[in-house]
Amino acid sequence: MSAEAVPSVESVRIAVELPAGATEVSGLWSPASGSISTVALAHGAGAGMEHPFLAGLAEALVASGVSVLRFVFPYVEAGRRMPGPAAHAVATWAGVQAWLAGAAPGPYTAVGKSYGGRMASVAAAEGVIAPAGLVYLGYPLHAPGRADKPRAAHLPAIGMPQLFVEGENDPFIDPRAQFDEVVASCQDARVQWIVGGNHSFEVKGARRPADEIGAGLAPVVAGFVRSL
Repeated sequence: MSAEAVPSVESVRIAVELPAGATEVSGLWSPASGSISTVALAHGAGAGMEHPFLAGLAEALVASGVSVLRFVFPYVEAGRRMPGPAAHAVATWAGVQAWLAGAAPGPYTAVGKSYGGRMASVAAAEGVIAPAGLVYLGYPLHAPGRADKPRAAHLPAIGMPQLFVEGENDPFIDPRAQFDEVVASCQDARVQWIVGGNHSFEVKGARRPADEIGAGLAPVVAGFVRSL
């Protein structure tokens, strides 16, 4: 992509009402020219919104005509490495939805890498947010090796379409049969498999930079967004 074609990125502040009081988190707003679709894009537990994977995905989505709002959860804003209470993440998703209602009125799709996607699903199941659909980039069904503690009881309560983008070799959804049962329990869900991919969508023997991996998922995400 030429320098002239690089999408503009605006730093923004997003109001969040936490149980302990009001706060703000940082966001990056990338409006697409002539956009009719918008995505709210959340990071995973171990990386913020500027991680190359998310940056590559966001840039490719904007280039395809989809506006993107990236943002951080309060624990990242505070400089901590470990996620805070789920209630904080749910409140953040509510703040993101409110911010988009002012900046880009109309339907939006909630997209999140691992933890960020799971927290979007919790917010949707609780009725806190109402996106047109949800995309999970590597849904963390359970911690690796802990299939006895799945994070799926809330998923059947979600009424909007859900897309699980999953690496075939992701230990967070092994055993596969358990994951298949979870998807089948959802009201409206489908899976897009990434051949040979792990939880970060890396493929053994085919090393690529994280931004290229993220950009490579843009057609899948954009196709789902436009189908809503």
